[in-house]
Amino acid sequence: MYRKILITTDGSAVSCNTARAGVHFAQQMGAEAVLLFVAPDYQYPVYVEIVPPAYPSEDEYRSAMARTGAGHLQPVLEEAARCAVAAQPLVAFADSAALKIVEVAESEHCDLIFMGSHGRSGWGQLILGSVTNKVLSHTSKPVLVHRLIKDPAV
Repeated sequence: MYRKILITTDGSAVSCNTARAGVHFAQQMGAEAVLLFVAPDYQYPVYVEIVPPAYPSEDEYRSAMARTGAGHLQPVLEEAARCAVAAQPLVAFADSAALKIVEVAESEHCDLIFMGSHGRSGWGQLILGSVTNKVLSHTSKPVLVHRLIKDPAV
């Protein structure tokens, strides 16, 4: 049914648990996985004329965030290896995580996007926004939303 599944994580315990569930789903489907962490784009200081010495350069920032993303993807990659699921880790940069998820799903020719929902509803969802809702409204691909009933132990 699905041959290539995009599995997202933001590095949180809930998201990591969801990504592992995505790996198990990929195993059941006999699919390969693209594991994605989206880091925020570099933000130039507002006071561009005088950059503080402690402010990281764009290269330093991107390198640090690539390492951070790889660290968040590592446990999911290990789970994929345990489950014998072919997995490709990918760290991307974007101002909008949702739009980058949709873009990567297209460019990697994924059949399904597997992502989590923190279970927020009502005012919490309106105030915090929802990457999942934005993905659902911007993609024509199927999206499987995995919802944990309770937070995993950290």
